[in-house]
Amino acid sequence: MKKYFIYFFIFVFICFILPALLTKRKEEPTSTNSENNKMEETNLSSNEQYNYKNYGTINLLHKDTGEVEQVELDTYLCNVVSAEMPADYEIEALKAQAVVARTYTIYKIQNKKHDNADICDDSNCCQAWVSKETRLSRWEESKRESNWTKIEQCVNDTKGEIITYEGKPINAFFHANSGGVTELPVNVWGGSNFPYLQVVETAGEEGYTQYSSEVILKEDELIEKLKIKYSDIQIDFENDDSIKILEYTDSNRVKTVKFGNHEISGVETRTLLGLKSTNFEITKENGIIKFTVKGYGHGVGMSQTGADTMAKEGNNYQEIINHFYIGVEIKDINSI
Repeated sequence: MKKYFIYFFIFVFICFILPALLTKRKEEPTSTNSENNKMEETNLSSNEQYNYKNYGTINLLHKDTGEVEQVELDTYLCNVVSAEMPADYEIEALKAQAVVARTYTIYKIQNKKHDNADICDDSNCCQAWVSKETRLSRWEESKRESNWTKIEQCVNDTKGEIITYEGKPINAFFHANSGGVTELPVNVWGGSNFPYLQVVETAGEEGYTQYSSEVILKEDELIEKLKIKYSDIQIDFENDDSIKILEYTDSNRVKTVKFGNHEISGVETRTLLGLKSTNFEITKENGIIKFTVKGYGHGVGMSQTGADTMAKEGNNYQEIINHFYIGVEIKDINSI
C-alpha cells in the first residue's frame, strides 16, 4: 500500500506540480524582460531629440519695441501657430500650419528682409507672433493648458519638416479663407508667379465666419475713402457705369474696377475701402454702395479654413499641403 502511495505522489508531482513550477519560472523572466524593454523604449524615445544643423535659433524682431530676440525656432513657431490659426482647428490643419510657418520662416532667413533680424512679428510684413502669456490670457481659462499642449504637439510632431520645390524652401504664403478658390501671387503683388502657387479650388469654406462679409458706404463716405489716394476723384452716381467692375482674375477676383474718372486695381480697392478680400461684388441703391465680399485675405497659398475642412474630411497634413502647393515635397531641413 505504501508503495502505491509513493507511485501516486510521483505521478501527481510529474503531471501537475512540476509543470506549474517550470511555467512560473519561465513567466518571471519574461515579465522582467518586458519591463526592461519598455524602459529601454522609453529611454530611447526621451533621448531621441531632433537637432537642427542650421536654423535651430532665429533672430526675431519685435516691431513695436525694435528689440531683436534670439529664440529657438520651434519655440517661436508655437507662438506663430497660436497667433495665426485658431487652436480649436483640427490637429492635421494645425500641423500643416506648423510646417507652412516653419517653411515661411526659413524662406525669410534665406531671403532677408531685415538687416538686423531674420524675421519680424508683424503680420503685415512677415507673419503674426504673440507671446505665450498673451495668448493664454485670450483663451478661456479651462482651455488654456489643453490648447497650448495641442499646438506644441503639432509643432513637435512635424519638427524639422519644411516644404520644398526643386530642393529649396518655398515662399509659403497662407491666408484665412479663399472664398472657394485660391489666387495667383502675380495678381496680388505683381512680378512673376511661383510655379508651386497656382489657382486651386477649396470646398467647405462657406461654413466659416471668414467666408462672407459686407462693407456698406454712403456716397460721400466712398468719395472720402478714395480721396486718400486719389484726391481728384469724381463719381457721377446717377450714371450706372460710373462704378463698374471692368476685369476679373483667373480666380474670379476683381482685377480692375472703375470709380468715376479712375480705374483702380482690386487689390488697392480692398486696401482703401477695408474689404477682407478682392473677391467682391458691387451694388448701388438709394445712395448706398454695398460691397459683398467672399473670403478673407490675399488668397495666395494655403487657406486655413480650407485646411481645417480637409482635415475634418480625413486628410492628413501632408495631403493638405500638397493640395495648396503644387509639385512640392516635404523634406527634413537637415537633408537640404
